Amino acid sequence: MRSGSKFKMVLLVLAAMSLVIPGSRASTGHDHGSKENQKNNRDAASYQSKLEKEVRHELVLLPYYSVFDNLTYSVNGDVVTLGGQVTRPTLKSDAENVVKKIEGVSKVINNIEVLPLSPNDDQIRRAVYRAIYSNDVLYRYSLGAVPPIHIIVKNGNVTLEGVVSSEMDKNVANIQANSVPGVFSVTNNLRVVP
Repeated sequence: MRSGSKFKMVLLVLAAMSLVIPGSRASTGHDHGSKENQKNNRDAASYQSKLEKEVRHELVLLPYYSVFDNLTYSVNGDVVTLGGQVTRPTLKSDAENVVKKIEGVSKVINNIEVLPLSPNDDQIRRAVYRAIYSNDVLYRYSLGAVPPIHIIVKNGNVTLEGVVSSEMDKNVANIQANSVPGVFSVTNNLRVVP
């Protein structure tokens, strides 16, 4: 009877060990699930990236999107949140409408701010544009359809948004914007992307 008890005990110990040993049946199911989760996460990230590119593409192609507007977006699953500032109310609604039509977008949250009408702000916009894009260092940025340095003016306060290729270009843009008469302040949000 003693040898039968020892035999049962050995079987119990072996059964318990098979649950812990990597590569046993108990752990291979977990590994398979983990690999499947990793694949699903990669697929979701790829889908998210594709959706972000499509949103960006549609926003850049808007007919009245100019250097005086700044459109931002974030994608969370199938919900797109729009932000930024625009000079025309129609651009706010146009941005929402084109994003709604993108396949895979279920909801658009439109937080775009329409800047107030102001002849003074319009004058500052034009003056800052000339100061930045006529500068010898920054002139090359004016060559695109929508230049990468966006000039947002609200109540005499200027915000620079967009990208430049060096820290020097960022600083020159800041100096040029600050040199314009009538500008109360300049916020330089330009990002350096070599």
